[in-house]
Amino acid sequence: MQVEGLSINLATIREQCGFAEAVDICLKHGITAIAPWRDQVAAVGLDEAVRIVKSNGLKLTGLCRGGFFPAADAAGREKAIDDNRRAIDEAAALGADCLVLVVGGLPGGSKNIDGARRMVEDGIATVLRHARAAGVPLAIEPLHPMYAAERACVNTLGQALDMCEALGAGVGVAIDVYHVWWDPDLANQIARAGQMKAILAHHICDWLIPTRDMLTDRGMMGDGVIDLKGIRRRIEAAGFHGAQEVEIFSAENWWKRPAEEVIATCVERYRSCC
Repeated sequence: MQVEGLSINLATIREQCGFAEAVDICLKHGITAIAPWRDQVAAVGLDEAVRIVKSNGLKLTGLCRGGFFPAADAAGREKAIDDNRRAIDEAAALGADCLVLVVGGLPGGSKNIDGARRMVEDGIATVLRHARAAGVPLAIEPLHPMYAAERACVNTLGQALDMCEALGAGVGVAIDVYHVWWDPDLANQIARAGQMKAILAHHICDWLIPTRDMLTDRGMMGDGVIDLKGIRRRIEAAGFHGAQEVEIFSAENWWKRPAEEVIATCVERYRSCC
């Protein structure tokens, strides 16, 4: 039986299997929407990944990831631009709903976070014409402030939406509950995103107590403190009714379990907790 409204970000089982096997497991459990990472696609080759997607009628709720625009010099920034153009082309070939942008943090040796944010906006602006021509929306994903220095200097939904307003058509947001659940202005910003028609993706997992690792200790839905149903209600009230995309990095738990068990648990928790 097909599981409507659920997508699996393939990072959730990245340590257990490659692209083709992950697709087979998702299909076995009735899941026909996925979000792969570029390295997973590259491992099988873009042409083969496209064949797998099309032959199985899969929907891609996103491709992870573009971004990482800030760099210490012009050559580094241009290298990032070139890579993002390639990512846009890959997303277009796969028919992804969006290219998710993890925008990047401070360049090496810098303490200028405002300057890093300007580099992000300038970088997105530079690749935006290419993205529009390819028909690939760019989804800025604000990350939790603990990642501001090294991964993403855009840390609230409000900041991301400000960039969307400045950049114009073709740019929206990916709302990952792991990164934004704590924000006291979240409800207002989700409503604002709805008014802007800017919501491109909705990622889910849970925040554990304690969290043992900043990057690789995300929880399965229902195992933590995030009000998943409440955030979903707000996102749907804002007009987004796309799939909820499970994205779990879990080095000491879910990445050590059989992929079949992980996906079966995702289905059960989606139905009971989300």
